[in-house]
Amino acid sequence: MNLWHYEWRLLLRARVAVAGLVLLTLLALASLMSGVQRMDSQRAAIERIPALQQTDLAAVIHAHGTSTDAGHAAYYTFHPTWHAPEPLAFAAVGMRDVAPYILRVRALGLEAQIHDGDTFNPELALAGRFDFAFLLTFLLPVFVIVLFHDLRSAEAEAGRERMLRALPHPLARIYARRAVVRGVALLACVVPLFVGFALHQGVAPGLIAAVVALTIGYTVFWIALALLVARRRWSSSTNAAALVTVWAAIALVLPALSHVAIERAIRVDQGAEIARAQREAVNAAWDMPRDLTMQRFYAKYPEWQDSALLGHAFHYKWYLAFHQNGDDSVAEQAAAYRRGIEQRADAAARVGWVLPPVGMQVLMTRWAGTDMRAHLAYQDRIRAYHARLRHFYYGYLFREVPFTADDYPRAPAFAPDHP
Repeated sequence: MNLWHYEWRLLLRARVAVAGLVLLTLLALASLMSGVQRMDSQRAAIERIPALQQTDLAAVIHAHGTSTDAGHAAYYTFHPTWHAPEPLAFAAVGMRDVAPYILRVRALGLEAQIHDGDTFNPELALAGRFDFAFLLTFLLPVFVIVLFHDLRSAEAEAGRERMLRALPHPLARIYARRAVVRGVALLACVVPLFVGFALHQGVAPGLIAAVVALTIGYTVFWIALALLVARRRWSSSTNAAALVTVWAAIALVLPALSHVAIERAIRVDQGAEIARAQREAVNAAWDMPRDLTMQRFYAKYPEWQDSALLGHAFHYKWYLAFHQNGDDSVAEQAAAYRRGIEQRADAAARVGWVLPPVGMQVLMTRWAGTDMRAHLAYQDRIRAYHARLRHFYYGYLFREVPFTADDYPRAPAFAPDHP
């Protein structure tokens, strides 16, 4: 026990080591606070939705409530959807920092609305903002290098290694004990803080344990690399340079190259192209014979084909029909886009088995519900909700049922957990 106590005293006497540990603690605290503030801000925005929706709906009713045409309600009423953050999202912000988590939709063409919400190319999002996952993935290895690059070389350069060899304890055991002490010191700077924040955010104990185990395993990986370099008996400066080179290759260069390779291997059109194609189909419908538009719509949705024939006057059922035809015209393109994004996500996950930094990011965002699959699942819920909205308004439009001010609140509400 005295030897362990001595190693702790030796570590705490090193000013560079203490400064590094203090800095790591401050960075961990900042990353966790930043993530919590970001998620609290998003939750607060979501909590304001019902009140804002009532205000918006009241304005629509005031302006168009005297009309008995459901088309006015379908056109002017926006319906909110949202994707609430999961408890662990504060630790790995992931897609939530770049993808919309609130989207207001109308019962018109949906594809343009969804892809207009993506003001970025989502598959190009790389490291993301400064959060706990970023700290673990990119910064923690740097502190491992600071504490471990001279684990053995410092003793040799100071001429103490010969004296250590003369001690009754094996030299390997001495260095192993020193490595354990420094590894525990590093983990002590990040793990307790994370556990405290996670418990405050209501993260399940099993998930907390999984993140802690992942953190320990990732730290051990970098410590093992540092110990392998130490076996080469290079100088401390050479060890540091070699470890920094390995860190840059594993954490930065190789993930970037693999990302480029995945992009080239799996071609994916931009979401904006889907929105543009949908809009072109909608705009072209104005110049098409209305009967042809309705024939295409009824062929896909025969449950409404017994609706009364169109007259010469404008009718919203024709307007909504060609919006739906526009969505259907890009359905295959949207499905291909979806498959491509999923394939890229799967390929990145496979890269994570080879490159631990990529694997760390993949697992953290997956557990936090902030990865691309979580975003695509939110889009699926939007599509399911939009289908219910269309069916609601179609019941009035295609059956020629008058739509009154009392019918506005009867529109289906978005259920976040609805499949």
